[in-house]
Amino acid sequence: MNENLKTTRPALASPWVYFVATYIWSGIFGGLAILMSLSMETAAGLILVLLAALGPMVMGIAFTYLTRDNEGRRDYWKRVISFKRIPAKWYLIIFIFVPILNGLAALLDVITGGTGATWGETALNALTNPASIILSILFATLFPFIEELGWRGYLLDRLQERYSALVSSLILGILWSLWHLPTFFIRDSYQASLGIGTPAFWWFFAGIVPLTFVFTWIYNNTNRSTLAVILFHAMVNFTGELFTLSERADTYSILLWFVAALGITVIWSAKTITQRKEAYS
Repeated sequence: MNENLKTTRPALASPWVYFVATYIWSGIFGGLAILMSLSMETAAGLILVLLAALGPMVMGIAFTYLTRDNEGRRDYWKRVISFKRIPAKWYLIIFIFVPILNGLAALLDVITGGTGATWGETALNALTNPASIILSILFATLFPFIEELGWRGYLLDRLQERYSALVSSLILGILWSLWHLPTFFIRDSYQASLGIGTPAFWWFFAGIVPLTFVFTWIYNNTNRSTLAVILFHAMVNFTGELFTLSERADTYSILLWFVAALGITVIWSAKTITQRKEAYS
């Protein structure tokens, strides 16, 4: 965390205040969609889901302006738009990490007798309509942009002011995963297709936790770049749309995320998940 940034209104600066506010915002709109039994495929259902998804971003911006001085507010937006603060080698990591991890998961499945992976709907559509890939990229980036202006753009710094990077990642991973819970009760959402209480249901929540460690690793090593984690989050989504892993390969993928999280914590400092202090300040 950049210790040069000043905090105003310390009571509001608590990460727990942010969590409560975000959960309330998202819960209101998600709850309305559930109570009205709306489908994601209806206009009203989609609008309510989008409003619920805005929670992290709205609260991230709001709490930045409530708890940071002018320098802190400028820093918030610079981290969203600046490509230069991301070291060149980290762009490589951002764009190839997920394809390699999913490729290894598919390979493990093939080795153990499975099918590995098939082309996703996005890839198949691109064969007949190449322009559709642009829309797929934009859509894959939309929710990461909305979420990361809050989770990493604001909240991660607040957590790391109080806790180590390891503990901060664990807290954020658990609460970020639980934030998705209402979508399991909204008809025709991706989460609803997984079912309630199924193995896929539990793997969904478990898988977000190690993912968060990798996000923190990238964030802390790219000069606290919100843009870096937006791009990485988009790659997670886009890779999933290009290739559909088999059920067993998907399980391997989640296990590999845990291996990656463990490796990052062991190899890098558990306190900051960086090798160099200057990359974190």
